[in-house]
Amino acid sequence: MPNGKEEFPMPRVEREEEKKELAPKKVMPEKEVEEIKKEKEPIEIERKFLVKELPENLERYPHKEISQGYIAIAEDGTEVRIRKVSREIKGKERNEYYQTIKSGGEKIREEIETRISKKQFEALWPATEDKRIEKTRYDIRHETGTIELDVFKGDLEGLVTTEMEFDSEEKSNEIEPPEWFGEEVTEDEKFKNKNLATFGNPLEEEKGSEK
Repeated sequence: MPNGKEEFPMPRVEREEEKKELAPKKVMPEKEVEEIKKEKEPIEIERKFLVKELPENLERYPHKEISQGYIAIAEDGTEVRIRKVSREIKGKERNEYYQTIKSGGEKIREEIETRISKKQFEALWPATEDKRIEKTRYDIRHETGTIELDVFKGDLEGLVTTEMEFDSEEKSNEIEPPEWFGEEVTEDEKFKNKNLATFGNPLEEEKGSEK
C-alpha cells in the first residue's frame, strides 16, 4: 500500500458496443421472415380483357408506342423480355428501354423491371426474332386507377386488349369493368403477350376454325 492508502480496482465500464455484442440476439421466426420477403417482392396484380368497342376520342388520351421482344420463355412460364417505349414530349420523340423478368402465373405474378441503354437494347434485339409484338398503348383514367388499352399492330393488327393493375387481389375482385370491356382473358394463356408474340392472334385462329 503506497503512501499507506489502500487502492481498489476501478469498476470496469462497458462500452455500448460491448453491451450490444453481449446482449442476446433476437431470432425472428421463419414464418415472419417469409412474410417480409413476400412484402418486398415486386408483385404485379392485373386483369386483362378484350374490347367490345373503342372509347370515343381515343387519340386525346396519353399514349406511347411499344416494341417488345422475348429473349427467353421457360416451361414454367417465366419470361425475359426487352421493350422500347417511344412517346412524344413537346414535339420531340423520347425513347426509353427496359428489360423485364416475369414469373409464370395468371392474375398475380412477380415482375422485375430494369432500365437498360439503347446500345444494350440493340444488342439484345436480334435474339427476339419471331417473338415480337408492336402496339400503341393508351392510358385511360378510371375511378380505380389507370386502364391500359393496347391496340396491336403488324401481324396482330385487329387485336385490342385492355389491362388494369391493382394494389391487392381484393381490389382486383371488387372492380366493375366499364361497359366497353369485352370478355375477360386474364386466365387464358393464348392472350399472354409472350404467346401473342410466339403464336399470333388467337382470334384469327378462332375465325379460321369457324369456316
